[in-house]
Amino acid sequence: MSTNTIAFIGGGNMAASLIGGLIADGYKPHRIIASDPDSEKLADLSARYGVQSAADNASAVEQADIVVLAVKPQFLRQVATELAPAIKKSAPLVVSIAAGIREASLKRWLGCDIALVRTMPNTPAMIQAGATVLHAGDDVTSEQRDMAETILRSVGLTVWVDDEAKMDAVTALSGSGPAYFFLIMEAMEQAATELGIPPDKARLLTLQTALGAARMAIESSDGPGVLREKVTSPGGTTERALSILEQGEIRNLFSKALTGARDRSVELSEMLGNE
Repeated sequence: MSTNTIAFIGGGNMAASLIGGLIADGYKPHRIIASDPDSEKLADLSARYGVQSAADNASAVEQADIVVLAVKPQFLRQVATELAPAIKKSAPLVVSIAAGIREASLKRWLGCDIALVRTMPNTPAMIQAGATVLHAGDDVTSEQRDMAETILRSVGLTVWVDDEAKMDAVTALSGSGPAYFFLIMEAMEQAATELGIPPDKARLLTLQTALGAARMAIESSDGPGVLREKVTSPGGTTERALSILEQGEIRNLFSKALTGARDRSVELSEMLGNE
């Protein structure tokens, strides 16, 4: 892996996070090439990480063993179509981090069978605390799977799925998931201030409580249900609060929310893939 050259097509936040994670893991900057139409982004990446800059996407691909497609989904068809000749010539491993773009669509745009790994990282990857799910196409070797995992693991946890259709459910869970927790934190802050806690203290207590609960769940061998029971004394304050949440059918709401997000992911995949 350390001798492979990686080309990032797109130099936005996620690309910068992956580049930073790789270099923090010891990857050599001269083995990384970045390409982006925004010259300021390229200059910033070069200044921050010492990586190479490419004059255009095709020249970056021609030098690469691994190509990371880090462009917005709505622009990927145009970029992929333009890259098709260079991809066909160099035959790199292609890693896509574009949400909603299915393997079949990407292969059609590139005009050839390629070793393709589709991934779904989430925004905490930008602070190396991400959760990324990966799916490998039929042409991907075990060595190439390891390569793709090494790249995404540099910004957090990685999990593989065998069925690409599961990527829509993954999008609903971990892709959109940070927003669900932000909403919960927002609601807790608001409720706390309504109870008279100063806003700055309400935010600090909410954030630390969320962090502490997440760490307990990660470090404990108990599941969330057991941990919840352990902090819920019969007849106590926690039991009263949880009872109210259950009366509001919070579990049913989350089921509907994730199902809705999953269904929208399917819709967007079909729309973007057919454009």
